[in-house]
Amino acid sequence: MKKKIAFIISILLFAFLLWYLFIKPYDYLVSMTYRASAGTINQSVKSWSKAKKNNILLRSKDFFNIEQKWQFNDSVHEYHWKITPVNDSTTKVKVYIKDIANSFKNKLVLPFYSNNFEQRTKRNIFDFNRSITEHISDFKVQVEDSLQQPPSSYCAYIPIQSTQLLKAKGMMRNYPILTGMLADNNVELNGRPFLEITNWNRSKDSISFNFCFPIIKGDSLPQNGLIKYKEFKGQKSLKAVYNGNYITSDRAWYALLSHAQKTGYEVLEAPVEVFYNNPNFGGDELQWTAEIYMPIKQ
Repeated sequence: MKKKIAFIISILLFAFLLWYLFIKPYDYLVSMTYRASAGTINQSVKSWSKAKKNNILLRSKDFFNIEQKWQFNDSVHEYHWKITPVNDSTTKVKVYIKDIANSFKNKLVLPFYSNNFEQRTKRNIFDFNRSITEHISDFKVQVEDSLQQPPSSYCAYIPIQSTQLLKAKGMMRNYPILTGMLADNNVELNGRPFLEITNWNRSKDSISFNFCFPIIKGDSLPQNGLIKYKEFKGQKSLKAVYNGNYITSDRAWYALLSHAQKTGYEVLEAPVEVFYNNPNFGGDELQWTAEIYMPIKQ
C-alpha cells in the first residue's frame, strides 16, 4: 500500500515538474484588484504602456486581454494582462510575465531566490500600480438610475476624428475656431457645449465625433467650410455624471456600458457628453462636471 502511495505521489510530482518546467506559459504571475471599471483598467494599461520607452509592442487580443513586449537590454519580456470584471466598480487584473530567452532558467531559480527578472518585474508592476491608483483618485463617475435624455437643440459643430486619449485635445484645438466664428457673426449661444460620438472603434480606441455649440437658428449663419449646422435630437439614455479632467471622461462610457449589461438595456455605443466647465479656466479638476449619456436602442 505504501509503495502504491509513493508511486502515485512520484507520478504526480513528475507531472507537476513537467508542467512547471516545460508547459507552464509564464514565469511570474501578479494578481491585483482595483475599485474601477474594466474599461478604466483597459485604458490605463494602454496609456501607461505607451508612456514607457521600453515598450516595443502593445496589442489587444480583445477588450479583456492585452499583450505587451518589453525590451530590457538583451532580454525581451512578454506581459499578458487579463482583465476580469467583478462588478460595475471592481475589477481583478492578472499579469502573466515571461522572459522569452531565459524562461527555463527563471523557473529553476525563482522558487529559491530573487533574480534581476523578478526585481525588474516588481518595479514595473509597482510603477503601474502607482500610476493607476493616482488616476482612479483623479475622477469620479456616478451612474444614475432613471432614463434621461440630453437636451435637443439646433447647433453649430465641427466634425473631428481622433483617438479616445486625444479627444479633449481635439476639442481644445477647435474651440477658438468655433466660438470665434460665432462671436464675430453675433450668433447667439443657446446652451452648453457638447459632443456626440458618431463612431467608436473600441478595438482601435479611435473615435469620430461632432463638437457642438447649441445656437439660436438664424437666416444668415456664417459659412467657412469647416463649421456645419444641424438639429440635434436627444434620445432616451442611460446617464452618468463625470467629475474630473475631460481627457478621461470616456471612463464614464465604460461605466454606462457595464450598467447597461447589468440592467439588461441594449444601448447604442454613441455617447453624448455635455460640458459644464471650460478647462481653459483651470481650477480643481474634480470640480469639473460633464453629463454623459449612452442612448438606448429604441
